[in-house]
Amino acid sequence: MLNFLFLAGGIVLVIYGANFLVDGSSSVAKKLGINDLVIGLTVVAFGTSAPELTVNIFSALKGSTDIATGNILGSNISNIFLIIGVAAVIYPIHIQNNTKWKEIPFSLLAVVALGILANDTLFNNETENLISRSDGLILLCFLVIFLIYTFGMAKNRNSLIIQNENIKKLPVWKAVLFIIAGLVGLYFGGKYLIEGAVNIAKLMGMSERVIGLTIIAVGTSLPELATSIAAARKKKPDIIIGNVIGSNILNVFFILGITATINPLPFNAEINFDLLIAILASILLFITTITMGKKVIVRTEGIIFLIIYFSYITYSVIS
Repeated sequence: MLNFLFLAGGIVLVIYGANFLVDGSSSVAKKLGINDLVIGLTVVAFGTSAPELTVNIFSALKGSTDIATGNILGSNISNIFLIIGVAAVIYPIHIQNNTKWKEIPFSLLAVVALGILANDTLFNNETENLISRSDGLILLCFLVIFLIYTFGMAKNRNSLIIQNENIKKLPVWKAVLFIIAGLVGLYFGGKYLIEGAVNIAKLMGMSERVIGLTIIAVGTSLPELATSIAAARKKKPDIIIGNVIGSNILNVFFILGITATINPLPFNAEINFDLLIAILASILLFITTITMGKKVIVRTEGIIFLIIYFSYITYSVIS
């Protein structure tokens, strides 16, 4: 029972810790005169990835590398099949040309690049698979390219990622308190979450890979799921696809890049199946933009996504 409390409490702590960190950091950045575009592309974007990053760092340091890679791939898969699927069932999702021809292919490139870098026995005739420190640095280089593209695109559109009213204007002392509380929440949340997950995996005879792909991946994606459902119900789902694709790209290039740079990650060959599912998810997402509604993910496609997701989860758990 205690392990389940650690797991649930850890998820809550990392989610709320990330929210506090984003609110406090955004407020400080605003007071320093940093514009909304930069805040949105840096503080908010990376802050919302804090739960996955925290989980991965603790997993890597604890030696539970299957949780680290499973968490990233599971999060990417759930982002497309679960979050976009649920949102599309509620209300059709429109796709912009830049997202269709640049960002979705870039998210596909992320998982393909990960597959190439991780499978050393296949591509380099090595004796074991490893996401090495140099692989992590390569992923971070891809991240820089993506950020340059994102900043350029945002400036060309002359758009703001987030509006003034969405940034909480807090007194400096309160903003600093939020940042400290967020960091503390992320630290203890990540620690307890991984401890609970590893113990549950051992007690239930489940692999750490499956725990990472299912409970942890979905748990750390709950804020995105709630936000997407709210946007779809308000019939404003346009931002959903951009947030999901951006999250998938950051998951691989930023989170796995940072994690592998800190501590190289042995790569379990069994995870190649999940890697292929993540690749399939990106391909199917692109296909939905040229079929049926064209540039629109319609309800039928959302239902198909959900069927694929729950079939995949069921297979992962019972296999």
